Amino acid sequence: MQTRPLGDTGIEVSRLCLGTMTFGEQNSEAEAHEQLDRAVAFGINFIDAAEMYPVPPRAETQGRTETYIGSWLRRRESRDDVIIATKVTGPGLEHIRGGPRLDREQIHQAIDASLARLQTDYVDLYQLHWPERSTNYFGRLGYEHDEEERAIPLEETLGVLKELVEAGKVRAIGLSNETPWGVMKSLQLAERLGLPRIASIQNPYNLLNRTFEVGLAEIAHRENVGLLAYSPLAFGVLSGKYLDGARPENARLTLFERFQRYTSPLAEQATRAYVDIAREHDLNPAQMALAFVNSRSFLTSNIIGATTMEQLEDNLASESLKLEQSVLDAIDEVHRRIPNPCP
Repeated sequence: MQTRPLGDTGIEVSRLCLGTMTFGEQNSEAEAHEQLDRAVAFGINFIDAAEMYPVPPRAETQGRTETYIGSWLRRRESRDDVIIATKVTGPGLEHIRGGPRLDREQIHQAIDASLARLQTDYVDLYQLHWPERSTNYFGRLGYEHDEEERAIPLEETLGVLKELVEAGKVRAIGLSNETPWGVMKSLQLAERLGLPRIASIQNPYNLLNRTFEVGLAEIAHRENVGLLAYSPLAFGVLSGKYLDGARPENARLTLFERFQRYTSPLAEQATRAYVDIAREHDLNPAQMALAFVNSRSFLTSNIIGATTMEQLEDNLASESLKLEQSVLDAIDEVHRRIPNPCP
């Protein structure tokens, strides 16, 4: 398993990261532990969670993902050999603290609750799940400025994260679902005010959504703030299992209607083209899609997720797959014809 530096923190993370947002909804505690055991045995040392998980987010299940990871950590009695990342929720989910804000009181409440569920004294990477301010994330393309916005200032939020670092509850901080302005502003504030420097950006990146390459990829290189790529299989769409309207039993898009980001007619057209490339080169479509993400120079870690052990094994096999130039050229040709159908 290749490892890459997490910014300039001195922390080394595996190129594949185990995503856990199905733990507590589609996966039981025993299944979660089985996945965690297999991932670590394979060489993964990086595990990503969030206080709002599992998904879809519901009051009845909120925090269950961290609880399952916590019981696994307690059982194995070895904490320091794994890198645990989690996230504090941005505004919008009223069942979390009556409506979360990225202010001092709520961030302190959030980290303490996460640490209790995870049964650990610290997390290695603490991320802002999405911005406090109104901006274009989660696929929103147009930006409309709100002159009357009452968002918690970014410098206040980063100041609270500094308190967590100084208290030893957090080793490093990161952003998620962030824009180029947000990343650069965070870096500017860190330098000017002596605040913690962000180590990573967790944004979507896959064959159907390469928007990270516009603006953020240059920042990742020049500022040493790499990508933690989420949805590398576009909710499993890039495996090809949903083509022609198929809805496999117990699959995410079968169970939950809310996940529509990667299901447009244009997305299906692009997906079919990518699946055809894989089959022409005797490749597993999902492994090809993951290997493409793995190959990006701005990547720190690729967050894979699975609901079955078979899927997890397929995903793990992508780590050793190096795509030939002819495959990469074919992928780029499709991207030129159908660029970013699912931003």
